[in-house]
Amino acid sequence: MDMRELILLRHGKAVARGDGDDLMRPIKDRGKRAAQRIGVWMARQGLIPDHVVASPADRAATTAAKCLKAMGQSAGGVILDQRIYEATSEEDLLAALADCPGEARRVLLVGHNPGLRHLLAFLSGSSASDSDKAPRLPTAGLAQLAMPDDWSLLQPGQATLQAMQLPDQLPNGFPFPSPHGEELRDRPAYYYTQSSVIPYRLENGRLEILIVRSSQNKHWVVPKGIAEPGYSLQSSAAKEAREEAGVEGVVDEEALGDYESPKWGASCTVTVYPMRVWRVLRDQDWEERHRGRKWVSPQIARLLLREPALGPIVNMLERRLGAG
Repeated sequence: MDMRELILLRHGKAVARGDGDDLMRPIKDRGKRAAQRIGVWMARQGLIPDHVVASPADRAATTAAKCLKAMGQSAGGVILDQRIYEATSEEDLLAALADCPGEARRVLLVGHNPGLRHLLAFLSGSSASDSDKAPRLPTAGLAQLAMPDDWSLLQPGQATLQAMQLPDQLPNGFPFPSPHGEELRDRPAYYYTQSSVIPYRLENGRLEILIVRSSQNKHWVVPKGIAEPGYSLQSSAAKEAREEAGVEGVVDEEALGDYESPKWGASCTVTVYPMRVWRVLRDQDWEERHRGRKWVSPQIARLLLREPALGPIVNMLERRLGAG
């Protein structure tokens, strides 16, 4: 009989339940790190999923994304399934598994207890009354199961539990420069590759640059962020420009330059691209409108931008455009 694999992952530690919407209850920082450690472990074991389905709750969707990106995989293809959030027994989760494409040989399902606990007990052959004796999944805990090929009518005991992995059993550091690297750093390897844009426009032949306030409103910056797995440096930078500066435009293929930025106990390499702005979002459509933004000349930009390395890069933009 052909075998498939199912990996059950409980969401990382979330903030305590309050009076707000439970679906939006966010994951804690230590929950994010735990999900990332599990992702690195999966990559090192060669357990890269080809189908990922998760509860739409913020804490589960974030766990899935953090886990995948720590593997070096894109999180763009995660399927959110309401049945996983609502499951209190194995029934809804079995229905979700039945809908997984048959060609998916390794499936990652990210959800909640008690549903996951009941599903694990069912698949491994425990009766419902004995589910309390089944292996438990603490937050960010993982169970790896060998499964039959057909998931349309799964029966009790059809799976074999191959491994359990808990984040507390893994190193706190993250291997660099990949999940298989030997150096350990404070964050997953992809955090240390970043990209940035200098948003610009030409007004009557004169170059203007858009600068924004930092997240804490302490100084002036240009959009910058982590180059996430599955995205090019340019597309990652364009995404940051929309979120941080509320602008959209065309990012050049050729970078203006790069610089090193100390962070997370090491140094991030930041590659900077020019982006010609063709649309400025209205304040109500700008995700981080609390920052504030303004158009300035290159001379003023060099004076106001906190990062010294951006001065020569602004000079390069002026030379490339031939604008003064």
